Amino acid sequence: MKPFVKICGINDLNVLNALIEMNDIDFLGFIFYENSPRNVSNDFLTKISKVDFKDKRPVCVYVDADKFFIEETSSNFHHPILQFHGKETNEFCHSFGKDFWKVIKVKDNTSIKDLVNYPNASGILFENYMKGIHGGTGRSFDWDLLDNIKDLDTKFILSGGINTKNVDNAIDTNPWCLDINSGVESAPGIKDISLIKELLNKI
Repeated sequence: MKPFVKICGINDLNVLNALIEMNDIDFLGFIFYENSPRNVSNDFLTKISKVDFKDKRPVCVYVDADKFFIEETSSNFHHPILQFHGKETNEFCHSFGKDFWKVIKVKDNTSIKDLVNYPNASGILFENYMKGIHGGTGRSFDWDLLDNIKDLDTKFILSGGINTKNVDNAIDTNPWCLDINSGVESAPGIKDISLIKELLNKI
């Protein structure tokens, strides 16, 4: 089955409007983390609240943010999914009453087994582990490790270094969704529409 597609790290209104008009994109990701070059500015957030996402669902991305900040920023979106990249517990993630995805940073087989700690997650996102870095590394992990979860009833999202050159291999892992970020950028935080179109044509 063809995987769903999320384009993450959107921080430009023109890019957002272009992606909304594209077929084969299901989720649009917005990062609320100051240390990221893709962080959503207050000005952009104000503009987002007026945008019609049509058939695309927004995903709000956080790293160990406090409850008030999460509630305040996510309220600018209609029916958002919350994505947690830090050390958040299942109870914390579940406390907002919204669908949530939990990120697991993969170092080895043991890392993947952490998914059992998030029984309320509507999706588990696997990405490459790099100490002190939360997403957007442009690097993938050993995707063969995912063979260990194929028997589990888990919607998994594959992230980390997916681009036009390796998207075929990414699809071979049979993910529920592909999370695309730095692999379709011309520079950190700058989405390249032509690269996005090229990648979508390969899915």
